[in-house]
Amino acid sequence: MHPHRPAPRPAATGRPRLEVADIVRAHGEAYLRAHAVSAAQRKVLRDIAACRTAVLGGHVDVCTSCGHEQPSYNSCRNRHCPKCQSLSQARWIAERQLRILPTHYFHVVFTLPAELRPLALVNPQTVFDLLFQCGAQTLLTLGRDPKRLGADIGVTGVLHTWSRDLSFHPHLHCIVTGGGLSLDGSRWIEGRRGYLFPVQVLGKLFRGKLLAALRQAYDAGELDLTGGAAALENPAAFAALLDALYRKPWVVYAKPPFAGPEQVFAYLGRYTHRVGLSNHRLRSMDERGVCFRTRGDKTVTLSAEEFLRRFLLHVLPHRFVKIRHFGLMAACHATTTLEVARTRILAARDAGHRAVGGDEHREGSSHEHEPSPRHIVKVDWCTLLAALTGLDLSICPRCGQAAMARRPLPSCVGASSAAPPDTS
Repeated sequence: MHPHRPAPRPAATGRPRLEVADIVRAHGEAYLRAHAVSAAQRKVLRDIAACRTAVLGGHVDVCTSCGHEQPSYNSCRNRHCPKCQSLSQARWIAERQLRILPTHYFHVVFTLPAELRPLALVNPQTVFDLLFQCGAQTLLTLGRDPKRLGADIGVTGVLHTWSRDLSFHPHLHCIVTGGGLSLDGSRWIEGRRGYLFPVQVLGKLFRGKLLAALRQAYDAGELDLTGGAAALENPAAFAALLDALYRKPWVVYAKPPFAGPEQVFAYLGRYTHRVGLSNHRLRSMDERGVCFRTRGDKTVTLSAEEFLRRFLLHVLPHRFVKIRHFGLMAACHATTTLEVARTRILAARDAGHRAVGGDEHREGSSHEHEPSPRHIVKVDWCTLLAALTGLDLSICPRCGQAAMARRPLPSCVGASSAAPPDTS
């Protein structure tokens, strides 16, 4: 078997017929010869091409009952690989249950203006860090404002850099608690169910914070002003850009609120470990180019070269953290302030139950049957795989007996058995 050739895809597995890896294997080497790419981008292409092929080694599942053999190759574990996110995503969501608060939530999206995208392409680490910092501080500042909520709220931010057609479109998705812990920590302050903060106020405050932070970074010489950002090396040009952006209204998108933790989990499952393009959106690859679905039934066709160029736009800086937590959700509060907030929420709920219906109502509506975060245990990857796909790896697909045993896969001649480092 060719070392870069994946194992056959049985129709019953539901795997897509075309994968990003197929496009990389067909056109990746030509793209690398024709274009200068970063070391991180080159590694992404190499890892995706090798993912779940003999290059990375693997094992054979052998049925001790009927003798059926089924080879499985190792994953590349690169966080930009469309095939390597499902288990990481499921594991992350299970662990987030340790912190989720039993309250309602809102979804807020901060988008980087188009005028700043060239600067972000040259300075992804700096600009993305500022996007997180300013978006979170906008929400936390309004949360603590006595005229708004007067409380400390919780925020989880997830960075996305793409639009549906793979264009560069950085934006920050924020999951925000619909209430907060009073500033003295004595009680939980519930916010309005259908309303968080005025979007105009969110936009103005975010604009001021981000532009001020960019000005500070510029004055400190922290921005790379080469390539697509070369024109901004002139201080007058940079000042003119900021002035134009100050005069422009910034739209912050606030989606309808989530009803509770279950809906938050479902949403996070779609957004946390998503990459620019899932394999299931691919339609075809031929002499006309690569066709993939954008929104609904709409599709776009790009040349293979343009497809790979756009795909590589979304390779994040090395070790960049694309999921961050602020306020009550910050890691430093996981066992302290967050647990105080949880206690205050449940106490307020019990008080409300008693006020409405006495002990009888409280018994019927109590949170006593809700799972305690401390009782949630981590599960192994086989259990997660079964939950995601319904596939039990111990069951032989031929005879149906629970008799599958794992054996080492013979090394492929000329192929490296060492997997790349985990970059997820």
